[in-house]
Amino acid sequence: MKGSVKSISLIPISFCFLFLFRDEFAVPARHLCHPEQREAILELKNEFQIQKPCFDRTVSWVNNSDCCSWDGIRCDASFGDVIELNLSGNCIYGQLNSKSSILRFQSLPFLATLDLSNNHFSGNVPSSLGNLSKLTTLDLSENAFNGEIPSSLGNLYNLTILNLSQNKLIGKIPSSLGNLSYLTALTLCANNLVGEIPYSLANLSHHLTFLSICENSFSGEIPSFLGNFSHLTLLDLSANNFVGEIPSSFGRLKHLTDLSAEENELSGNFPVTLLYLTKLLYLSLDDNQFTGMLPPNISSLSNLEIFYIRGNAFTGTLPSSLFSIPSLTCVSLKYNQLNGTLEFGNVSLLSSELVDLRLGNNNFVGSIPRSISKLVNLRTLDLSHLNTQGSVVDLSILWNLKSIEELDISDLNTATAIDLNAILSRFKSLDFLNLTGNHVTYEKRSSFSDPPLLRELYLSGCGITTEFPGFIRTQHNMWRLDISNNKIKSFESPKKLRQSSSLDYFSGASNNFTGRIPSFICELRSLTVLDLSNNKFNGSFPLGKFSSVLQALNLRQNRLSGRLPKKIISRRLKSLDIGHNKLVEKLPTSLINSSSLEVLNVESNIFNDTFPSWLSSLPELQVLVLRSNAFHGPIHQTRFSKLRIIDISHNRFNGTSPSNFFLNWTAMHSIGKDGDQSYGQYMGTSYYSDSIVLMNKGIEMELVRILTIYTALDFSENEFEGVIPSSIGLLKELHVLNLSGNAYTGHIPSSMGNLSSLESLDLSKNKLTGEIPQELGNLSYLSYMNFSHNQLVGLVPGGTQFRTQPCSSFKGNLGLYGPSLEEVCVDHIHGKTSQPSEMSKEEEDGQEEVISWIAAAIGFIPGIAFGFTMGYIMVSYKPEWFINPFGGTKRRRISTTRR
Repeated sequence: MKGSVKSISLIPISFCFLFLFRDEFAVPARHLCHPEQREAILELKNEFQIQKPCFDRTVSWVNNSDCCSWDGIRCDASFGDVIELNLSGNCIYGQLNSKSSILRFQSLPFLATLDLSNNHFSGNVPSSLGNLSKLTTLDLSENAFNGEIPSSLGNLYNLTILNLSQNKLIGKIPSSLGNLSYLTALTLCANNLVGEIPYSLANLSHHLTFLSICENSFSGEIPSFLGNFSHLTLLDLSANNFVGEIPSSFGRLKHLTDLSAEENELSGNFPVTLLYLTKLLYLSLDDNQFTGMLPPNISSLSNLEIFYIRGNAFTGTLPSSLFSIPSLTCVSLKYNQLNGTLEFGNVSLLSSELVDLRLGNNNFVGSIPRSISKLVNLRTLDLSHLNTQGSVVDLSILWNLKSIEELDISDLNTATAIDLNAILSRFKSLDFLNLTGNHVTYEKRSSFSDPPLLRELYLSGCGITTEFPGFIRTQHNMWRLDISNNKIKSFESPKKLRQSSSLDYFSGASNNFTGRIPSFICELRSLTVLDLSNNKFNGSFPLGKFSSVLQALNLRQNRLSGRLPKKIISRRLKSLDIGHNKLVEKLPTSLINSSSLEVLNVESNIFNDTFPSWLSSLPELQVLVLRSNAFHGPIHQTRFSKLRIIDISHNRFNGTSPSNFFLNWTAMHSIGKDGDQSYGQYMGTSYYSDSIVLMNKGIEMELVRILTIYTALDFSENEFEGVIPSSIGLLKELHVLNLSGNAYTGHIPSSMGNLSSLESLDLSKNKLTGEIPQELGNLSYLSYMNFSHNQLVGLVPGGTQFRTQPCSSFKGNLGLYGPSLEEVCVDHIHGKTSQPSEMSKEEEDGQEEVISWIAAAIGFIPGIAFGFTMGYIMVSYKPEWFINPFGGTKRRRISTTRR
């Protein structure tokens, strides 16, 4: 019996052994891949173009092999059906359409994962994607898809992940996406989507954990139903146009760890409802319109690691409880209105955690607190714009911060100079230093024994008066260098800097540099911004060619002479300003190769040429300034589709213009707000903003930074003739219009009444006739106008803005009248009464009967005067409508990586 029991007990063991190792003893099976599915995948390979140097997954796709073993393909182990197709980052070019093999449901009926991200697909997202009913993951991110999101995606009821971010999609979120009730992640970032968040998305509350819709143009209030997404861990609403307050329902998002709402138009006090989110690790409310004080119990966010609220209008003192959060690592409170002295509470709790502290550009006063020396692991410190009330700044407080890498103590209001040598000797790990606006001293020696390798250095306005700072010559890893607004004379060639291949930004503007532009500038091959404006450089341009990646070149206000070379300009150039020099001859037509050029300013030189109409071929040109040169001849009708500012004043242009002259200047017709990512931004690069001087409201006005929404047209002081083109009324976004000092004739076009954004209008010193169009009285933003020295007649419009103009705006016109001109103003203009009249024949011929007239008038004149008065009022009075002129109007994080 014992033996039989033992033999029986081995049976299940043997069975388990055979089961576990059945594949080792099995007869080799045929390929798992179904032939028709293999054919569909191979067909896909032939539909698109794949460009190197990307790794090509399709190399392994060979007809006589098992498709389940191919790169990017995964099959169901039991039945051999293709369930995953991953071509992410494969450098694929082309369009998806309904005929593509992978979009035919019968080709891959069990496909669950489709990942085409990080390629170069273009065209619309095909609606036939909605037929792949087994899909659980759809990732089309980082491509160039355009058009609207197809509503058919709402048919993918099994979908758990949908990622359409970083494309060029437009329109609204289709309400059908609310059908995807099993979604756990929805990402629509970095598109051109508009409108409000549809209420149908409330149906996603059961499973959604990740919602990112950043970098679009969504508007309206943040929907309160988002507070019902109880499983949400990440919510990114940043870089949109949301208004109002953060909904109180957000207090129910108990699992939320990341909340980004920066770069919107949110308002109200700090949303105290967020204090209930005890699992929150990342909170960014940067660049909104929040006001009021920070809550004293902000330490309720007990797990907070990153806290960004810069660029708002928070007031009051810093709550000490903020610095009692033991997990806090990064704090940015820059650009608010916080006041009082700096206090850090119990810094002993933070000494091992806080690595990033940015408090600059507030209203803090007093000295740097000594307790800051305990933050021994601090790597970034920004105390810029600290008002020390003229007291001595004791920088020795910072000497204990051995780990510091970025130090910004610019614009300290201090009575003493800052010793640059001491800073460079103490902080060996320093790679970013900003001392802008301070009085800086340094020892004139060529090198330090062990200087830090700086990546960025800003010494603008530091009172440096002698030579190019010697220690800079030792730097070979410099990325950005700003020594502008000093009085440096010598520009020696810094050998180490010259050898650097990394210098990206260099500004030596507003110094006393003389002689020729040093040739080593042309050896800086990584330079994207070069600003040497407002110096005393002379001679011709350097013989070498500037960096091939140069985006901004500013050499204005020097003494450069000769011709502008043909081959020095980068194809990537966005801004070229060479105004106020002595350059001659013609503009080189090689500029047409700079297809990225947005700003061209050649004012106040000696260029002698006809109008460079070939510039209209530059697809991105937005600002053109030819002012004060010797340009001449007529301007023929051309197309400037993106031009927003043009100043060709003080030249010798002449001739007439057809009525449809401005027909194709479409950027001034209506500047797009929806879907235009540049709307309202400053022109230039991330570290450089374009500036310009324009004649505005009768005075020269410098726009230190040019907004992309600003529009101006200045044709003044030329020799233009004929009538003003009526198509000027199409330029509805025009802010400044100056046609003065020409020989225009005929009437002022009534179409100017369509220029609803106009603020400044100058038509003086022409030969215009007829009346001032009554339509101009409705231009509520028009605050400056000048019609002087023409031949205008008739009733001056009755708008409120016309009643506030000085007499000089209308002088030199003999026939203007009306209640908008006060009697003293009219008398001042042409010495006549406010209404034209003729002496009656009886008055001319009846001087001998004066006595009889006087006798009759004693009883008759009062009645006549009353009748004339009432008649004048009834004829001349028109109601005036008051129009309120004050109407209602990155660094970006796409993934969950924290800043």
